[in-house]
Amino acid sequence: MYNKFLLEKIIKNALIEDINYTDLTTDTLLEESNRGKAMMIAKEEGVIAGISVVEMVFKLIDPTMEIIPMKEDGDCVTKGEKIIEIRGKTKNLLKGERVALNFLQRMSGIATKSREYSEFVKGYAIKIVDTRKTTPGLRVLEKYAVKVGGCHNHRFNLSDAVLIKDNHIKAVGSITQAIKQCRKKVSHTVKIEVEVETIQQLKEALEAKADIIMLDNMSTQTMKEAVAITNKTAILEASGNITKEKLIEIAEIGIDIISVGELTHSIKAMDISMNLVKEG
Repeated sequence: MYNKFLLEKIIKNALIEDINYTDLTTDTLLEESNRGKAMMIAKEEGVIAGISVVEMVFKLIDPTMEIIPMKEDGDCVTKGEKIIEIRGKTKNLLKGERVALNFLQRMSGIATKSREYSEFVKGYAIKIVDTRKTTPGLRVLEKYAVKVGGCHNHRFNLSDAVLIKDNHIKAVGSITQAIKQCRKKVSHTVKIEVEVETIQQLKEALEAKADIIMLDNMSTQTMKEAVAITNKTAILEASGNITKEKLIEIAEIGIDIISVGELTHSIKAMDISMNLVKEG
């Protein structure tokens, strides 16, 4: 799932941001010979994501660091459970602590929320997907965490697929014209999705042969009507103010996909700590 070179770039940027040119406290207090081990411990229940990210953080600081995972991505943990042990120079354990925790806590928070959503619709023929409402620079990690939790990914960026939204339609003039222009210019391998807000727009999108139609902020009853009209001739995606309470009723009417911004845009990081044990 990870592009190693991209992951390394993301982590290096985070380390440069945090350490800059020195760790004034650690470099003043500790000698190179001082060694220790640290344990990352869950302080609440959740789903773990980001083990390999933690490993790369410490390996970039010091390739001799020893990383001993006690959990794998996707594992559920309870309060007090050990997640990873790291051994090496104490100063390097401390230099990597905050960056490693920032990644692990956020990714695990996303995986935990995604597991909650995926379990909620278990047994229904529907996919819950994320959005592009991600932390700038961290999208690849956050979307990975969504998959670890059991949900799915929408497009990663604007280059992945055509998604004609309301402002595109206003700029071009109509749904029909927008789809026509895209069909003419993009590769035959590219899917075309269009956002609609009314049944009238849905019918226009179907007539123009959209591959995927996003039903934006529609009531459940209107979406039910959209399912009947579409009759499996296009993929239907529900979007806009989707709450957990609304998931089941949407799943029951035959929608194919539900996109949920909450999986990434306002997530609570999982509470994880790193405790140092001095070795000498």
